[in-house]
Amino acid sequence: MASQTTSDSSLDTPVVLMTRPRADSEDFIAGLKQRELHFNTVISPLMRIVFTDDPIDIDGVRGLIFTSSNGVAAWTARGLRANLPTYVVGPSTALAARSIGLNPEIMAQNAVSLVDELRKEDVQGPLLHLSGRHTRGDVAGQLTAMGVETRRAVLYDQPPMPLTSEARAVLHGTVPVIVPVFSPRTAQLLTEERPKAPLLVAAMSEAVAFNLASLHIVSLKVAARPDSGAMLNAVAALLNTAQAEKRHSGGDPRR
Repeated sequence: MASQTTSDSSLDTPVVLMTRPRADSEDFIAGLKQRELHFNTVISPLMRIVFTDDPIDIDGVRGLIFTSSNGVAAWTARGLRANLPTYVVGPSTALAARSIGLNPEIMAQNAVSLVDELRKEDVQGPLLHLSGRHTRGDVAGQLTAMGVETRRAVLYDQPPMPLTSEARAVLHGTVPVIVPVFSPRTAQLLTEERPKAPLLVAAMSEAVAFNLASLHIVSLKVAARPDSGAMLNAVAALLNTAQAEKRHSGGDPRR
């Protein structure tokens, strides 16, 4: 069931549509509310995180790679422990790793830069990439091709979820919809919905933005950094844009 929070009773107040898992969405909205912006909220996750029971072989592994905080959570859920060098993507993944006693030696902004950093630092394998079933960049394959033996272990799956009726209604309405999109897969799932509402989209990265190319987007903003703080800034800027368009056009940003 969708969750809607009303910050403004006006019927043409912009809607922020959150498609992340519910806990992540609620945390993000809590941060956005601190900025005293006027918006309504609809939460309708497009994916859910399901931990797998695939076997994990850590024998001989000399370092761990986490490219999302979900991987850290799945590792923790398995009750696994290892005093090994750790390499991560993004500050939220680094924070999650530190919270369970790991000490990330390299924190990169994305998978491409992590591979590059590991190459520059001459890190020795074998390494183990703890990932979701749906991932981009083939970190293990790239590193192995460079001479750093790397295995991949799938710790969680991300099966799609249908949008709620409330989410579909706003995506096919006339009120501006601000959509923060955090991953290329979420972007792809969103495009499959063929939304007709005026969309203002905050993309976590250029790779996310690329997967949104088929949508009719009124305004697209790529976050300055691939982290929650930069995404909050991007969404806040889009809300200001929607409000300015509303004042200019008399309520409909498509005029």
